[in-house]
Amino acid sequence: MIRSVSSKKYGKIALSIFFAVICILYVLPVVMVAINSFKVNTFVKTDTFGWPSGESFAGFDNFIKGMTFGNYPFWKSALFSTVITLLSTALILIGTSMAAWYIARVDSLFCRVIYFLCVFSMVVPFQMVMFTLSKTADTLHLNTPWTIPVIYLGFGAGLAVFMFTGFVKSIPMEIEEAAAIDGCGPLRTFFCVVVPMLKPTLVSVGILEIMWVWNDYLLPYLVLDINEYRTIPIHIQYLKGSYGTVDLGATMALILLSIIPVIIFYLTCQKHIIKGVAAGAVKG
Repeated sequence: MIRSVSSKKYGKIALSIFFAVICILYVLPVVMVAINSFKVNTFVKTDTFGWPSGESFAGFDNFIKGMTFGNYPFWKSALFSTVITLLSTALILIGTSMAAWYIARVDSLFCRVIYFLCVFSMVVPFQMVMFTLSKTADTLHLNTPWTIPVIYLGFGAGLAVFMFTGFVKSIPMEIEEAAAIDGCGPLRTFFCVVVPMLKPTLVSVGILEIMWVWNDYLLPYLVLDINEYRTIPIHIQYLKGSYGTVDLGATMALILLSIIPVIIFYLTCQKHIIKGVAAGAVKG
């Protein structure tokens, strides 16, 4: 008995050490970005892993240089990234939650086909459709920050519908029937009865979609007019001088500025991700 307890204890310690090493490996790139964002450009290349001190310490010069580089202001890129992220996330949450509720409650061949198409879309690589998508976006005038959320809705629907459908199936039908008896129509039943119960999955899907859209580079680069509309990832990519030289210090500074909001948002809401994923993928 004592030997069994000891083996379990050592097993937990070994797992703790293993996962601690994994966490360090994941956090290390972020730490290196933070360290190099305060270095002079030459020292970023020659002393990448060194601590900024003395002549290698640049202070906040890299941040100022990155935000004032070129003719395109950084605040404008931040504004477009924010607008695209918020509109896309809101559209995905509203559209897919309503679709999932309908799919879960209407047992028909059409609903099953739509559900499996949404699930199948998760395994289709973006590279397979990006060229035709770019032409389609230009044709349908979806190439602005206010219309590109429609495209994000298409790519984000698969995971969202999958998670929402799993959770809606766990909600007793009697609750919605009681609401119908009290005079609620379909829309009122959904927004007043179903949505409050969907909160864990709504928060979880919202966090995942925000992190995806905020950090996305390829889709805005292909669809938007980059001379007029630039998101933060595109702005960072254009930190080039003459003959293609890149100021790595300024690049690291802007990368740090772009990931800080996402890290803070994720750390604040990470518990909801676990609850939402468990509720949407296990229940039902």
